[in-house]
Amino acid sequence: MSVLPTNLKYANSHEWVSVEEDNVVRVGITDFAQQQLGDLVFVDLPELGRKVQANEQCAVVESVKTASDLFSPVAGEVVATNLLLGDEPEQINDAPYSTWIFCIKADNLSDLDQLMDAEAYQAYIEE
Repeated sequence: MSVLPTNLKYANSHEWVSVEEDNVVRVGITDFAQQQLGDLVFVDLPELGRKVQANEQCAVVESVKTASDLFSPVAGEVVATNLLLGDEPEQINDAPYSTWIFCIKADNLSDLDQLMDAEAYQAYIEE
């Protein structure tokens, strides 16, 4: 298992979150999640402009083993998706913490208060 980046926040549904400028949050899946899924073969990205609520299912990653829903960590609007994943979903397996999946312009960054820091997430996945 790789070392968890301490600059990210983590959801119990195994998404990582990076806060960018202008209340935009970048979302990907953790190394733990991609290891559990196995080789990714498809990513169903959310539609640009879609309004989502915090903890709402908004994307799907599919592997050779299974499909897994991804959830928005914040309420807001989808402002970017990583279109490269359409042709190369394995980028997530190769570099889970540098491969983002979608970005949300958050209505309120306080939604992130429910997420874990790296230490708490590490303890969570070790349970």
